[in-house]
Amino acid sequence: MSPPPPPAGPGPEPFGPAVPDPAAAAAGTYDLAELDTLVTGCRACPRLVEWREEAARTKRRAYLHQEYWARPIPGFGPADAALVLVGLAPAAHGANRTGRIFTGDPSGDLLYATLYELGLASRPEAVWRGDGLRLHGVRITDPVRCCPPENRPSRTERDTCRPWISRELEYLRPSVRAVVALGGFAWQAVLPALADAGWRPPRPRPAFGHGAHAVLPAADGGAPLHLFGCYHVSPRNTYTGRLTPAMLRDLLATAAATAGL
Repeated sequence: MSPPPPPAGPGPEPFGPAVPDPAAAAAGTYDLAELDTLVTGCRACPRLVEWREEAARTKRRAYLHQEYWARPIPGFGPADAALVLVGLAPAAHGANRTGRIFTGDPSGDLLYATLYELGLASRPEAVWRGDGLRLHGVRITDPVRCCPPENRPSRTERDTCRPWISRELEYLRPSVRAVVALGGFAWQAVLPALADAGWRPPRPRPAFGHGAHAVLPAADGGAPLHLFGCYHVSPRNTYTGRLTPAMLRDLLATAAATAGL
């Protein structure tokens, strides 16, 4: 049975208040649900705010009848996830439209179908934020929460956004055992966030590559974290064969098994 189509408008949803300072806002939260709500109000990066809202005004022809989300995107998945997947940033006509990470674009089509095949998602397709999709033991997040022009956030924008993912990983720390960085940008961005959340990245910093694997001990002597590298699920990689469905499935299966799923 196909999921319902996206509604014409966003409906009565809990959007966060306007947030000019992610560091202070993230530090003041008391749980992951509050963090997810608060991130939707972030307006810390003027260029990204302008771009995400312009994409929602102009739209893509196929989506002219839809009301875009046009806000920052929170992470998606349970608060006790054992496996975390880290991407780059929302797509202008994907998550920025649908309101959920990796939803409504070809990258998400492959990712969620693979998670479903592995028993980690309740359905093989993601259409919009209210389609009933659930993840099992997995959470997906981005180091940059707004869609950037040409999918290229600046270093300043990445660093300004970092408190959101750092705090998110801190909340997930009791349960998470493995992280998959989808692409070199995610690999570089998540290492300092993991350090913020209480793990010790190796020195020298490990290099990214598909199948790269690093073990980060916990600063407090708790369970270590396994970090895996995976080529991003973007069409640029999948349409050229650099990343095949089998490669993605095998890597995610390895990471899931390492996480105890």
